[in-house]
Amino acid sequence: MSEDQHPRRKRGRPRSEAPERQSGTVQALDRGLRLLRLLAEEHEATLTEIAVDLDMAPSSAYRLLITLQQRGMVTFQEDSQTWAIGVESFRIGSAFLRRTNTVEAARPVMRALVEATGETSNLGIEDRGEVVFVSQVETHQPIRAFFRPGTRGHMHASGIGKALLAERSTASLRAIAAERGLSRFTDTTLTTLAALEADLQHTRQRGWALDNEESTTGMRCLAAAIFNEYGEAVAGISISGLAARLPDAALPDIGERVRSAAREVTEAIGGRPPR
Repeated sequence: MSEDQHPRRKRGRPRSEAPERQSGTVQALDRGLRLLRLLAEEHEATLTEIAVDLDMAPSSAYRLLITLQQRGMVTFQEDSQTWAIGVESFRIGSAFLRRTNTVEAARPVMRALVEATGETSNLGIEDRGEVVFVSQVETHQPIRAFFRPGTRGHMHASGIGKALLAERSTASLRAIAAERGLSRFTDTTLTTLAALEADLQHTRQRGWALDNEESTTGMRCLAAAIFNEYGEAVAGISISGLAARLPDAALPDIGERVRSAAREVTEAIGGRPPR
């Protein structure tokens, strides 16, 4: 059994997120991209479900689907009468990974972390004030942390997010907090700037961040930042698992393992820690 921190939302209700109404936006393209994101999140959906979720007429949704199908971006499954992401979407999305060798360099290090700790290892980056998980090596434990590649999360309630925030300036941190907010997810989530800044100072001192059941009750995550050749934090590597399997007494040792793993990836990509 895997523990997914971003469960499927209920169907049959329009998304609360309205499309952007910016000048110069191509409405059809905007709708098509929203449709692709929906299918990426839902795995598969019927025409009716897509139309309801995107708050558009079924005929409009169908025209978009046919257009995307002709380009291989989506596929129609006859047996279930549902639409799903096509192989061309995967090919285009995979181009992101070719922008950097960090993912490739991190894989063997992540596997070693999993073998050493028995817990799941994740690799994440920051994008527009959120943490985005780009790679994962899973443990064989029956209950484990699970993030699909592309999953987004709040930085202030994430081990990787806090490892990256610790390398940002105070002004940048406050800007992200103002834009994204400091939402509460559990009783231990840091929801004030003062508490978050104090936690990040501790992170800088020891070299690794701790998500102490701040995103999901019962789950802990330890993470450290990976740096490029300019000493800039470009990614984070982590270990996540049940708090019962990551007790307080074990945290310093695991934290140092994660910090060492981040240093190893940093060196592999030709990076250097900041002075």
